[in-house]
Amino acid sequence: MNTYEITNMIIDDDFDSEEYVTAEFTHDQMNYSITFKKADLEIMNAWIFKDGTSLPADLSDTLIESIREDVKKRM
Repeated sequence: MNTYEITNMIIDDDFDSEEYVTAEFTHDQMNYSITFKKADLEIMNAWIFKDGTSLPADLSDTLIESIREDVKKRM
């Protein structure tokens, strides 16, 4: 069972160089965003949205891998 829920996914594929996939999700009642390179799903950045601002998110490797697999299935 997932401990998160993907609420939105954006696939940026109109760029001339790198293409990215951004997944917005909730985890432990907090909102997050994680961006991967589309080609190999390498993580580029992850943010937590808190008190009207975004901060770098400290996500576990297990959670990142689970989201990566979920994103791969949805693409």
